[in-house]
Amino acid sequence: MSDLATTDLDARLEGHRTELAGYCYRMLGSSFEAEDAVQDTMVRAWRSFDRFEGRSSLRSWLYRIATNVCLDMLNAGNKRARPMDLNEPTPVAQAALNAQPEAAWLEPVPDGRVLPSLVDPAEKAVERETIRLAFVAALQHLPPKQRAVLILREVLAWKASEVAELLETTVASVNSALQRARSTLAACAPAETDAADPLDEEQQKLLARYVAAFEGYDMEALTALLHEDATLSMPPYDLWLRGHDDIVGWMLGVGSVCRGSRLVPTVANGTPAFAHYHPSESGKGFDPWALMVIEITDGRVAGITSFLDTERWFPFFDLPKRLEE
Repeated sequence: MSDLATTDLDARLEGHRTELAGYCYRMLGSSFEAEDAVQDTMVRAWRSFDRFEGRSSLRSWLYRIATNVCLDMLNAGNKRARPMDLNEPTPVAQAALNAQPEAAWLEPVPDGRVLPSLVDPAEKAVERETIRLAFVAALQHLPPKQRAVLILREVLAWKASEVAELLETTVASVNSALQRARSTLAACAPAETDAADPLDEEQQKLLARYVAAFEGYDMEALTALLHEDATLSMPPYDLWLRGHDDIVGWMLGVGSVCRGSRLVPTVANGTPAFAHYHPSESGKGFDPWALMVIEITDGRVAGITSFLDTERWFPFFDLPKRLEE
């Protein structure tokens, strides 16, 4: 292959990287594994391009490779979850922090790494909705091939015949798998969240009040912003709390180490998020503490997920290493 042809192929493959990353993230529930899967897909495609006969589009061919890569990874037993998928909520009086292995947890993802630039507002809304933590967690309940069928049919709007060709099966088998997947998802339906693309004026005001309440550690103001059954979780710990009373109780107890923190806005999983910085032990500036993903429902905060492994998440989200005074 000539240098010009190689450059052209690289550009064509790279043009599909973001959408493939979104597909692999939904399949695997891990942003890092999704990036590995996409890179493996690109390498396999580059090495075998001379055998690509053009009987399908390049995009379809890449999705076939990516699907096989993901299925191989999932057959190794990978399954991601949130704390609320593993156990019941803990009353704040009995709360204790027990860490679980990193590989157990559903991971956050920056929107820009998995959401292609779409013009159609409806398509864009579906893309954002289907990378939400709750939705990707629900996908983890599906067997791998059902997961692939549901994502390809419901999220990416592929025809049943196209999915059948990709999976080397029949249209009837695809339709049956889709029906079973829909039934499973209905049984563990993820709660809907308010659309946030872009944030409307009321959502902006809500988040501004949230920042003011959190940074000022005003628990009365924070309570007013939370749903009565709001949740708080903190991977890699399996603890999670439900209800604004228990959340505030936690923040006034063990969580009181967060007093004096600063929040910097970002986005993750199609929803608002904050980089949470904690006062530095040196007494100067603020150090990374958590990536805080916020879910909003009916004008109030319904879920707070604080991912505490800042050494992984802050560089991945291109967040500052620390804040000065």
